[in-house]
Parts: sequence; C-alpha cells; structure tokens
Amino acid sequence: MKFLLVDGFNLAYRCFFAIPELTRADGFPTNALHGWLKSLWRLADQERPDSTLVFFDLGGSQDRLLLHPEYKAHRAEMPEALERQIPIIKALTRAMGLAGIEQEGVESDDLLASEAVTLAAAGHEVLIVSSDKDFAQIVSDRIQIMLPPPTANPKLGWRRLDQAGVMEKFGVPPAAIADYLALVGDTSDNIPGVAGVGPKTAAKWLAEHGDLEGVIARAAELNPERFRLAVAGEADRLRRNRTLTTLNLKLAPVPTTASPAQLPELFRLLEEMEMRTALTDAKKRYLEPELF
Repeated sequence: MKFLLVDGFNLAYRCFFAIPELTRADGFPTNALHGWLKSLWRLADQERPDSTLVFFDLGGSQDRLLLHPEYKAHRAEMPEALERQIPIIKALTRAMGLAGIEQEGVESDDLLASEAVTLAAAGHEVLIVSSDKDFAQIVSDRIQIMLPPPTANPKLGWRRLDQAGVMEKFGVPPAAIADYLALVGDTSDNIPGVAGVGPKTAAKWLAEHGDLEGVIARAAELNPERFRLAVAGEADRLRRNRTLTTLNLKLAPVPTTASPAQLPELFRLLEEMEMRTALTDAKKRYLEPELF
C-alpha cells in the first residue's frame, strides 16, 4: 500500500501564506482553506495513495522542553487569521474521509516519523508531505518526502526527495542528518549550532569522521583550526543538540484507517464558508469519481 503522511501545520502555514487574502462575506478568512483542499486533491491525483493520514500538533514535546527550555521559544504566534481556520481545516479533513491524528504532549513530527518507519517496516510505501528538513533523517528505500512547489517556481509542482536527493541537498546521507543539524544548528527550532560552522564544513567533518562522536573525538584535528576549541568545549551541548534533532521513532502505532467521506458534512462546510468553486469541484470529485 501507499501511504501519504501529511505534516498538518506545515502544510496549513504554506497554504495560508501562498494564497492572497480570501474571506467570506462577513470577513471570516478562507485562504488557507482553499489552499488546503487544492493541495490535498492535487496530491491525491498525482500520487493515488491508498490512505492519507494528517498529523497535527496539540502541544510541544515535554522531553525536548525539559532538555532545552528555549526549544522553539522564539517562534512567532500563529497568525490569528490562520488560527481561526484551523478548526475548519480539521473538520474538512475529517469530512473528506482522511485520518486526522494528534496527541497531547507529543510533537506531530515524532508521531508522523514513528508511523512512517512502522509502515515502511511492514513493506508499505510512504510519502511525507512536508518541507521540514528533520524528516530527511528517515528517508529510505520505502520513505520519501514530498516537497512543495517552490514559491519562485510553482510550476515545478510537488517533487519527491529520495536518499540521493538528501545527499545532494545536505551533503550527508539520511543517517547523518541529526548529527549534521546538531553541528549547524536549526534556527526553526531555536537550536544553536557551532558558531560559524556552515553546511559544507559540517558535511566535510561527518564524511571524514563518521558521526558527531567522531567529530568530537577528533576536535583537535579539525579544519579550519579556528573551530577546534569550540567543538571540544561545546561537546555536551552538541550531544544535547543531537538529542533534540533526532526524531522519536518509538511511539505506539496510530490508527491508520479513516472513516468514509462524509459528503453531506463536506458540502455543508464548503457552503457555509462560501467556497462555491470548491463546492462545485467537490461534488464532481466525490459524486463523479470516474472523472478523476
């Protein structure tokens, strides 16, 4: 079977910022809703998955916050216009017959990654819909990432990132991504790396010394020389970084069966949101599936 695992908030943010402001007659925002439907329908048409699971965050990772209280602390609050649309996005997802998965106190990235690895181990093909680089660490012969169309060139469409693509993009294989992020840092999660160490230097060190522990053990031999004292002196913080950047793949499996599409509810929601074109498209898609 082929599974599509969707990083819910990652896609919702993209839809919100990618589409100019759209509102209902009373001013309720609908731009993310339009993008959400279009994206999921486009992916369904392109990839023909047997099942689609959508993962949402309910609360942060308590383990990571205990380890690093500043974890993700700098992130701006969700725009109010997007926040108002999230409950409708979730309702639309359920009405479309897609499984919506969320768990209090557990990051959706960990839920998604753990499920991806479990499904792949069972022999299934898994496509992860996200632009989050953390997922590169679990790319394998059965797991690939679906990267969204670049803003500068949307005609490229959704593209797959496989193991060779990870190597080309980051300069390291999937197994080294967590170590790589520990060295260069991850600004999106407020994880500082070694000051001044960029992607090429981190990739070179990992190629030469195998992994983060190898880099730390050979700190006195690193080039450029100016980083030797920093790596040796920050060894414990770098190990903490690696813990923060490593996805938790040991979570319990999640239910992977969704309910059938609830067409009356889907059509009601679209009518309530005054999404007339989307309503017309939905009726064709679900009532005349042979057209798709």
